[in-house]
Amino acid sequence: MEVQLTPDQKAFVRRAVESGRLHSEEQAVQEALGLWEERERGRVAFLATLGEARASLARGEGRVITQESMRQLSAEVKERGRARLIA
Repeated sequence: MEVQLTPDQKAFVRRAVESGRLHSEEQAVQEALGLWEERERGRVAFLATLGEARASLARGEGRVITQESMRQLSAEVKERGRARLIA
């Protein structure tokens, strides 16, 4: 596979190699692809979570968010935390 970089990208990679940050141009591409893969895995996980949340709402399992519901949620979380400390 051959990849064409812009002049700015080439200069960026060259500076990284010259400074010792990276050992080679290939390492720059591998690192970039690794970051892209990581971002894509995060995106897929987020979309799955979003799908689960939408399904939960469709089943009527959601909560209406108000100041009072947030106070109630906070109290519930504190209560569960105290129960865990006691146990």
